[in-house]
Amino acid sequence: MKLKRTMAMLMAGVMCAGALAGCGSKSDSGSAASKEGLKDLTFVIASRDEFMSSIEAAMKVEAEPLGYNIVTQDAQNDSAKQIQYIETAVNGGADAVICLPVDADGTQSLIDAAGEAKLVFVNRPPTNMDELAADNVGYVGSNEDTSGYFQGEYLAEYFKSQGKKEIKYLMIQGTLGQVSTTKRSAGVLKALEDNGIKATEASAPVVADYDRPTAQEMIQPLLTSGIEYDCIIANNDAMALGAIEACKDANVEINFPIVGIDCTKDGAQAITEGTLAMTVFQNPVGQGKGSVIAAMNMIAGDPINKGMEDMGNMDDSGNEYSDHVFWVPFEPVTKDNVADYM
Repeated sequence: MKLKRTMAMLMAGVMCAGALAGCGSKSDSGSAASKEGLKDLTFVIASRDEFMSSIEAAMKVEAEPLGYNIVTQDAQNDSAKQIQYIETAVNGGADAVICLPVDADGTQSLIDAAGEAKLVFVNRPPTNMDELAADNVGYVGSNEDTSGYFQGEYLAEYFKSQGKKEIKYLMIQGTLGQVSTTKRSAGVLKALEDNGIKATEASAPVVADYDRPTAQEMIQPLLTSGIEYDCIIANNDAMALGAIEACKDANVEINFPIVGIDCTKDGAQAITEGTLAMTVFQNPVGQGKGSVIAAMNMIAGDPINKGMEDMGNMDDSGNEYSDHVFWVPFEPVTKDNVADYM
């Protein structure tokens, strides 16, 4: 609850900063000249959205007392631009760079661009986690193996309370090939199976690229096609909200659970209204703050998790990269606790 309230304050700060800085710049933060006495710490993002802005806001709050000014570079979903921004930062003397990668399959190129400088990936890990075993590379984010699993646990409990052991579902997936899409989709189904629910596709998954209007447009024909389904599973809140809008447009009564992930502001509101059954909170404040602390620790030669033991946990898989990975936990959100996240 404390972190969620902090996120709201941080988001307000980002909006004010954006208003002062103006629009249209690819570099979203002030330079060292506007932050006298502070050293630049470059944050290279894939593209800007509400969740990314929350990560950035937390980074700014954490970095300034440590003597750093966050300079954000927006790659606009262009992997080549991310490489360029990292090289520019390193050539300018940066000790570390923080990056939310465009392409989880192409992160080795980003590691190569960093050279000997420290590189912290945040939110989106490399597809090949072994890349994180490099001495100068770290990762701070949330374990996607658990996000979809929380959805499945909720649905299993819901259907068991109705005496159901077999269900049919509609699934709205994010971008195919992304780690989050793959693991969220697999996790919810695994949890259902682990809890004794046989789940069958009512139709092939709809791919909506994490976009609300796309989800709304693509799911609506299925709602009125006559197929039977017991729930709608979405890989994020935006797509779940798109499904809710599609139901309203098609005059379909929402008397079945729709579940999402992220616990966005609109997602939390939909839970209070009773249209979204549950979501899973992904903590942008923890990820943003943690990525800055991790970068500072790596520069100092300290363990990546020094000073943030109460924010999450190190990877315990026993892999070579485990000492370089810090997990900020997901948290399930339902009508029973949604007030803590608003």
